[in-house]
Amino acid sequence: MPPVARDVRSGSATLGAGENRPRLGPSPDLSAVALASAGGWVQWGQSPENLVIGSDPEEGRPPQSVQAGLWLFAPNRDTQGGSSWLCEVGDVDLLIDVPAFTRANLEMLQQRCRERRGWIVLTGRDGHGRCRRWQEALGWPVLVQEQEAYLLPGVALLTSFADSFELVNGVRLLWTPGPSPGACVVHVRLAGQGVSPGSGSEPADSAGGGPLDGLFCGRLLVPLAPQRLAPLRRRSCFHWSRQLRSVENLRQWLPSNCPDWIASGAGLGALQGEKLVRSGAAQLAGLDLVEALHAPDPGLSS
Repeated sequence: MPPVARDVRSGSATLGAGENRPRLGPSPDLSAVALASAGGWVQWGQSPENLVIGSDPEEGRPPQSVQAGLWLFAPNRDTQGGSSWLCEVGDVDLLIDVPAFTRANLEMLQQRCRERRGWIVLTGRDGHGRCRRWQEALGWPVLVQEQEAYLLPGVALLTSFADSFELVNGVRLLWTPGPSPGACVVHVRLAGQGVSPGSGSEPADSAGGGPLDGLFCGRLLVPLAPQRLAPLRRRSCFHWSRQLRSVENLRQWLPSNCPDWIASGAGLGALQGEKLVRSGAAQLAGLDLVEALHAPDPGLSS
């Protein structure tokens, strides 16, 4: 039986990877916005009948453009300093984990949701943050691995998947338990968009450019130094040996010589100013998982 994606609210299932992309019925009203108002702001999901009044968010910093079609949000204290990304894939925006709920982030994302379709994709429980608030403000559906769907009660347009899943053309997800029970990664691969091979961080022309080939790894892999990342045994790790098996499964699942770059969801300070880890396929191939298996448990006292 093929893997399925499920609408958590209705219990309906749609075919997953290996079959067709999700059939979720009519697209949500992507013109949904949060409007400024005296003493606060007004937000709605799919229709003005669902208006909710919230407190005025703090100003915050706008996301930083990393390359053509890719933005990095400032670290989010709601997710223990985690990093969120916005990736433009054709005519669809992917919000990878949720950023801080600030005015600067709202303005940027609301402008895009008026013009483009989008999804909120969660790579693990550490990246959920204020997911419900973001979904209400943008009207975008939310995709999460099924092990962690229960952590999002009341979130509208919530869809889950099991093992692997194709969201839209060029966007595939893989369940990678270890950092958390429902951790996953997102591989984005699309010809004719992004940065040409060997061009470093130079943005491609918005009308074309080389192939887009990136991996959003959540907290499965974290930077250790400039252009170096690996699985890290953190105190909050759900299951260390399963995390290492997930890394091996990831190496087998990815196409040959992919990805070009890796975007992590935590620990970007170790990159010392860089945002992406380049030569992603070589980075993954060079990981010594046998040695990593014997890494000390940070939860044990010395």
